[in-house]
This record gives sequence, structure tokens and C-alpha cells, in this order.
Amino acid sequence: MPRRHKSKRHNNQKRQRAQDEVESRRIFEAAATMEEEPPSSSSPVLEDDPESSSAPETTSTAQESWRVPPIYIPSSVAFHTSSEDGQDEEYSWSYEVLPPGNSCSDPLSVEVTVLEKFLLYKYRVKQPILREDMLNIVNERYHRHFADILKKASESIEVLFAADLKEVDSTRHSYDLVSKLKLPNNGRVRPGRGLPKTGLLMNILGVIFLNGNRASEKEIWEFLNAMRVFPGRKHYIYGEPRKLITKDLVKLKYLEYRQVRDSDPPCYEFLWGPKAYAETNKMEILKFWAKVNDTVPSAFTPQYEEALREEEERAQARGAAWAGTGTRGRKYSMATSTRVSTTSKL
Repeated sequence: MPRRHKSKRHNNQKRQRAQDEVESRRIFEAAATMEEEPPSSSSPVLEDDPESSSAPETTSTAQESWRVPPIYIPSSVAFHTSSEDGQDEEYSWSYEVLPPGNSCSDPLSVEVTVLEKFLLYKYRVKQPILREDMLNIVNERYHRHFADILKKASESIEVLFAADLKEVDSTRHSYDLVSKLKLPNNGRVRPGRGLPKTGLLMNILGVIFLNGNRASEKEIWEFLNAMRVFPGRKHYIYGEPRKLITKDLVKLKYLEYRQVRDSDPPCYEFLWGPKAYAETNKMEILKFWAKVNDTVPSAFTPQYEEALREEEERAQARGAAWAGTGTRGRKYSMATSTRVSTTSKL
């Protein structure tokens, strides 16, 4: 490799490390600020897309009870992300894990918010999440509540991103956020750094399931617009969402995107792809939706019954496969025994 290329790469890495150190300091500074001055309960949200005002309203169906994952942006902490062309882009963002109606004057709620930001930062820069560091982030006076703070922060991330906080090294007390689905790069989809896209995919799979196992493109975008995700408008987490859901996730076989038969003008719909069927199931999607909506899976009655039937069918299939394996094993054992007995007589 030419020396100038090595030097350029070294300089880029050095600059990235410096940026990471600055971002880490900002996390701690933001934590201190939030403890001194709790943020207002009226946190601003992402601006509405101008085109969304003309979008048709969702029809009066059971969909009206759906709750979309809240994405609020209060105080700013700058993060760098890499765009598709490799250029660094800076987004000023922060997650408010509490619903906007809740007051953040509760000190524990502030600690949850701070810890959640820290966990997401560590995930984004692909650094291990150490228990010691998490304790340093949380105000010392609340260490006795650390288990509860960590539980609430991880649950908020699970709802937003469909990623679970798991201990990966019990000796070092090291943790990582693990995507619920096996999307490339632990949920990031594309190479490099970034935040998981799994939550968006799990929500789309839920919309498809709740619409009779197929959802029109219009229904999908009505739902995503409520999440402040708009076609053609680059999102600070998902990038260009139309490309993500109609190309990237289709190419990865998590979604099917096809023209509705005999539609004129052409209309398109989404279905589950083979990878979605292989890595999750309808009951798991309902459980995820129940957490988002703060309810239980059985609240989605028709879908819950369908998911139960699917689970029963899978259990019967496993039982039949096990029985077949057992029968073959017994036949092999009997044949072997017969051969041994015949040999001994000879």
C-alpha cells in the first residue's frame, strides 16, 4: 500500500479517536447538566414533513389504537455518523426515553435518560459497555437504584431499536446491545458505525401482520409518517427510508415488496420475507408490539389467536420430526444388535 494512503488512513483513524473522546466528554457533561437542570417536559420532536399535511388520514380501524415508538429530541449531543459515500456527517440528537407528558423532574427518570444515551453512544462507536462505566455515568447518590435504572434504560432501547442489552463477559462485567434479528453488522444493516435498524423492521413486520399478513405501501408509509419517517427525506437513524425498506431489507430477504396483481395504476404491497420467517415469528412480533403499546399480546385478539395456532403447528411439526428421528434410531439400534448377535454366533 502506498505510504500516502497509509498516512491518510492513520490520520482518519486519529481524527476519529479524537472525535470519540470529545463525544464521550459531551456525554458526561450532558449528564451533569441534566442532573442540575432537568429538561422541560415539552420536548421538541422532529419537524413534520411538509408533504405529510396532505397525506390521507388512517382509516377508522383497529390501527387507531397503535402506538408508534416515540422519538423525541430534547437537549443536543452531537454525534458523527458515516454516510454511504464515506463522508462523516454530524447530527445533533438525543433520546428522551419518557413520553412527552411525563415530567423529567423525577431524578431517577433523568438518570435513565442519561444512561440510555450512554448505552446508545457505546453501541454506535462499537465500544464495550462496562458496568464500571455505567456506574460512573449514574450519579453516585442513585447507585442503590442502579439495577432499576439500567432495567428501564434497556427496556426503552428495546422498544425503540429492538435490541437487547446482554452480558457478553461475566468476568469483566461487559455488555453489548444485541439486535433481535440477525441483520448485518448487529442491526446496522450497512458497514461501519450507526444505530440499529431492527426496530423499524420489527414495526413494519407488525404492520404487515396486523393488516392480514400483507400491507399496502400506503399503509406502511402512513405508519412510518407517524414515526416522523418520510420517503425521500434522510433520517438521522435510518438514512433514506425508501431505499432501506424497498431495496436493502428486500435484498436481505426480510421483506417482500411486490406489485399488487392487476392493479392499474400499479400499487405495491409488503409481505414478510423468508429471513423474517426464519428468525422470528408472529408471537414474537406481537410481544414486541405489546411492549411498544404497554399492553399484552392477547390485546390483539385475532392476531394473538393466529399466532397461537402457528405455535401449535410448529410444536406438532417438531414432535413429528422428533418421533421420526426416534423411530430411525430404534431401527438402527435393532439392526446393529442383530448384526452383533449373528457375528457372535459365527
